[in-house]
Amino acid sequence: MTLQVAIIGAGPAGFYAAEALAKEDFVQVDLIDRLPTPHGLIRSGVAPDHQTTKKVTKKYDQTAARDNVRYVGNVALGDHISIPELRELYDAVIIAFGAEGDRPLGVPGEDKEGVYGSFAFVGWYNGHPDFTDLEPDLNIESAVVIGNGNVALDCARLLVRTQNEMKLSDIADQAGEAIYDSPVKDVYILGRRGPVQASFSIAEMREMGELEQGISVVHDDQIPDELPGDMDPKEARSRKPVLEVLKSFKGNRSGQADKTVHFEFYRRPVEILGGDKVEGIRVERTRLVDNRAIGTGEMIDIPCQLIIGCIGYVSREVEGLPMKGGIVDNVEGRVDDGLYCVGWAKRGPTGTIGTNRPDAQDVAARVLEDLGQGGGKSGGAGLDRLLAERNVRVTTYDDWNAIDAAEIARAKEGAPRRKFVTIPDMLAVVDEA
Repeated sequence: MTLQVAIIGAGPAGFYAAEALAKEDFVQVDLIDRLPTPHGLIRSGVAPDHQTTKKVTKKYDQTAARDNVRYVGNVALGDHISIPELRELYDAVIIAFGAEGDRPLGVPGEDKEGVYGSFAFVGWYNGHPDFTDLEPDLNIESAVVIGNGNVALDCARLLVRTQNEMKLSDIADQAGEAIYDSPVKDVYILGRRGPVQASFSIAEMREMGELEQGISVVHDDQIPDELPGDMDPKEARSRKPVLEVLKSFKGNRSGQADKTVHFEFYRRPVEILGGDKVEGIRVERTRLVDNRAIGTGEMIDIPCQLIIGCIGYVSREVEGLPMKGGIVDNVEGRVDDGLYCVGWAKRGPTGTIGTNRPDAQDVAARVLEDLGQGGGKSGGAGLDRLLAERNVRVTTYDDWNAIDAAEIARAKEGAPRRKFVTIPDMLAVVDEA
């Protein structure tokens, strides 16, 4: 018997689940993704100037090359195939599509022109086909980034990067042109809580002190000299170097460089100002009570023409999947008989890329424990017949390799690749290969 497994989503969580399952010769894995290109947020979420992080895809290539793993691209869950149909075809279905939407800000005015969620904005500068036509207006003087995590730092950093700083990146052409031509002078990073509670990583923080044409500034009185003495030791080890970088920004002032990144802690957004377009944001000064941000009633208006919310992602609703709190409702990865989830679909948008590996390994072990060596379902053969009947254009990993090679070949000097940002352009490459 062969255990037939479908994994929906070919990002890190999906590949790590495939890696764990494919070690067993009796398992056949189909990695199904709605795009012709695999790797999920490695391709469309990791900042384009963080190429070292993207090298993890070499490991995924090894998994895809296994005889019992198959990539089935350009197949959209809900449009081309349903959850009930997949459960009929496969012994196990593992949801690994992650989060594909932005958590709303929940303040008046967030529907104004010039307000974006980070999922969309990051997708735009990374060349995700869904966001190629986003076209944010960057002919602006001031932008506000809401959030105190690494995505917020990515968005702020890229808004002030020079073309020279990005020459080794794979930023999408249209995004790079808009950013390099932008006259933006001030970028504000808002956090409800303080610098000690911020979720910045040290590598990303150090970059904020090394901007070619920008300077990072803080309110000196917001940055403590030391961490709280009662902080968990493990947490303190990660937060201390970040605090040291923030302390190094003391004394920096606007006007010392062409562009300024303002770290604004203890600020809670309450209203987005303007008519149809964004003209500013009203924030309330906060204070911490039991580590929670409590409003003080003092309001501050920050003029801006662009707002990017970086406060988290939510998984999309899919018929046949029980959802709870923005994730698939599950117990340690089990959703129902033969139905599982991993990664962000399982636990929400938390952790690093590497966090997905042990998580996926645990769920893969549960699949093997629950289902043994399979129940004789048709698996990929049945899927192929169904998709052929529906005239769905399917792409393989060889097709992705052709797209990959073409992107690398058309790269500008020094850049790793020049991305194709529409599905028709990707498929045209496959047709010519």
